[in-house]
Amino acid sequence: MTSLTRVLCTASVSLALMGAMASTAYAADTANVTAATASADTTPTAASSAAPQVGLFARSLVEKGRYLATASDCIACHTATGGRPMAGGLAIASPVGTIIASNITPSKTHGIGNYTEQQFADALRKGVRADGANLYPAMPYTAYATLSNDDIHALYAYFMQGVTPVDTPTAATHLPFPMNIRLSMRIWNALFLNDKPYVTDPSQSEEWNRGRYLVDGAAHCSTCHTPRGVLMQEKQDLSMAGAQVGPWYAPNITPDATHGIGTWTQEELVTYLKTGRLPGKAQAAGSMAEAITHSFRYLTDADVNAIALYMTHIPAIGDGVTQNSTTSSRFDQGKASSDLAAFRGKGFEAGMASSNRGGVIFSANCASCHGYNGQGSEDGYYPSLFHNSATAGANPNNLLATILYGVDRETTSGHVFMPSFGSQPGAVTNLSNEDVAALANYVLTHYGNSAQAVTPADVAVIRQGGPHSNLLTMTRVGIGVGMVVVLIAIGSLLMRGRRKQGRAQR
Repeated sequence: MTSLTRVLCTASVSLALMGAMASTAYAADTANVTAATASADTTPTAASSAAPQVGLFARSLVEKGRYLATASDCIACHTATGGRPMAGGLAIASPVGTIIASNITPSKTHGIGNYTEQQFADALRKGVRADGANLYPAMPYTAYATLSNDDIHALYAYFMQGVTPVDTPTAATHLPFPMNIRLSMRIWNALFLNDKPYVTDPSQSEEWNRGRYLVDGAAHCSTCHTPRGVLMQEKQDLSMAGAQVGPWYAPNITPDATHGIGTWTQEELVTYLKTGRLPGKAQAAGSMAEAITHSFRYLTDADVNAIALYMTHIPAIGDGVTQNSTTSSRFDQGKASSDLAAFRGKGFEAGMASSNRGGVIFSANCASCHGYNGQGSEDGYYPSLFHNSATAGANPNNLLATILYGVDRETTSGHVFMPSFGSQPGAVTNLSNEDVAALANYVLTHYGNSAQAVTPADVAVIRQGGPHSNLLTMTRVGIGVGMVVVLIAIGSLLMRGRRKQGRAQR
């Protein structure tokens, strides 16, 4: 192989990789069309290619599809605030730009009403739209590739016959160049998409297999809870070990006793998935609150127990290394504490200008619900601030996000609400970045992991929607370098041709 050939090959590979990087959108909380049951045929070629026959599906099949769509939490991403169900339009922030959720009602003008069942299956399993364009993996088709034919058939029946069509267009997704090159998703899929159907593990119980099918497929838990690589692919060796998703941190949910949920029993995990809280340990907010509000609380007891059983048997992962930790967990840190009496009665302005600023803000905004000593209310509606996953552990981002965005979830035990203190409409108090940092540090010092501290700059990152990826910059630089390499290669080829021509003329 000549040096020129090597240069051209290297340039081609570089451009291919940059193209793959360019088209990868971050998956954060996630979800489009979905599904799941483990008992059916999983051969990925049986979907019908016939045109939609609305009104011909049995009611029982439509209801099965409705349950699967609920298990998959389709409505959370495909319904805008105040909008019609499944009509899309929700703006989903990602580290590489904003993605607009599509209309997945059976509208024939603006939805998926003209999709054949095969096209519907291809969208779920391969991330390909009916027009042949590739979807971004904010639609977690990498998880839905495991869906059985029977489940896809039921989902298709539900979306064609059980969802009200909405003939309203949604705005198009316009990611910045070169992330807008959808065609390069084919390279990303070739690298990272495993489209093999789910295979039952005969060495495990039926309940375990059902749990794995739901966790890895419909519930797509790894989409949020697994850290991402350079090209935004899931790091399979760190599955469920925790990842930042927008402003919220999806924590480690492996059975590691220190960093994960290894101290939880199966029954406790079931309680959390149904109610969104586990007194003295954790409460759901952000995308997890949405998942419980729209999905988990509606699942059958058998399915929730299957999920909990499977999650207690996945590999335990600690600080990036599989291990069985023996130190105390993040749910056991902190204690009741108060020094509010030290500055009460000295005036609000004076307190805000002193070293007690965080305590003054806590007294004015938090103590009335969480108690002067952080113990919460007796019924647990207002949680304790100690023995709380948001105030302990090595990542304080969920504490910041809770202060800035609040909590709002509907569960089997009722509506849970905490107002926001950021800059959103309806915020009780618009705390500045400096105020939030002072408040968070007061809470961490008195009730949680006192070894942690946050800065106003940390708050600013969470306020703007979470850390931005450097993938866009890397891609543009990579494409620029690739173009330079190609131009150099072409120039070298032309010069070589001219030299040969000159020698021939002599």
